[in-house]
Amino acid sequence: MKANQHSRLSIAPMMDWTDRHCRYLHRLMSRHVRLYTEMVASAALVRGNARHLIAFDDSEHPLALQLGGSDPSELADAARIAATEGFDEVNLNVGCPSDRVQSGTFGAVLMKNPDLVAKCLAAMRSAVTVPVTVKCRIGVDDQDPAVVLPDFLRHVRDAGVTTVAIHARKAWLQGLSPKQNREVPPLDHDLVCAMKDRFPDLRIILNGGIASLDQAHALLGRGVDGIMVGRAAYQSPWRILGMADREIFGKNPPFSSPAEVVRAMCPYIERHLGDGGRLHAVTRHMLGLFAGRTGARRWRRTLSERVRDDGAGVGVVVEALEAVVQSSGDGDVHFGKAA
Repeated sequence: MKANQHSRLSIAPMMDWTDRHCRYLHRLMSRHVRLYTEMVASAALVRGNARHLIAFDDSEHPLALQLGGSDPSELADAARIAATEGFDEVNLNVGCPSDRVQSGTFGAVLMKNPDLVAKCLAAMRSAVTVPVTVKCRIGVDDQDPAVVLPDFLRHVRDAGVTTVAIHARKAWLQGLSPKQNREVPPLDHDLVCAMKDRFPDLRIILNGGIASLDQAHALLGRGVDGIMVGRAAYQSPWRILGMADREIFGKNPPFSSPAEVVRAMCPYIERHLGDGGRLHAVTRHMLGLFAGRTGARRWRRTLSERVRDDGAGVGVVVEALEAVVQSSGDGDVHFGKAA
């Protein structure tokens, strides 16, 4: 499959969520979606040598590293590290509205300085051969997105970047929390779709408020090049990722039920525990696997109540799966075979 086909559907970078355990789980369900790391500050890699923040399993490809920063030279160095480590893409965060990010003069606040963004992107591109991309908002604060976004995209294009993921909401840098910034500002999918008509040479990836594959299909039909799903893919991963390979990419999915995914995760969990890791670090990403299905509540409750027990191991996951079986009365939930 060509690399650009992967971005027809991607999973958004989400702080505290899309860590390496989450990505491993997501890759089990879909062989073709593009995955993103949590945002990593360029300073942490370049000055702090925090390579542990970007550890990943080879199975996660195609995988992009999202960087936060505003110093062109430092971002170029961080991009080199990313390329050396084997990432398939390096993405610049121009969308995060948190106070911590603003204090470092990166994230959504950079929407106010497209000249600096262009310098950062040009420096990153000069440092690596892997694609450099950007994720942005449609604007911030009192900016008029219909004016600001086209100007921003012109700067990005002039820097040589050809792929932009656009979160179709403004960010309010004061007065709204990061959570509220994902929910309160109104969505403007129409504006993002219009940018594809205005900039046909750019690959436009639409992000924000996409809760189903049906919705993703409808938006792809409006001409954008790809869809990026965030919270829906995390909170109900089987609904999005379990169906994605067939419905978006026309390929057979690797598994036919979330129960098969659980059993496929067990060897990974055992390796993680054997390396001294905590069970909760993995299972917290699995709580939504049965969302909307019989037994989902028992699955969540069993994992949540037992995961911190002394000596809790993979047996807790098996017990939680058996609770789903008992609720559903369907033996195939537990004993299904991989497709």
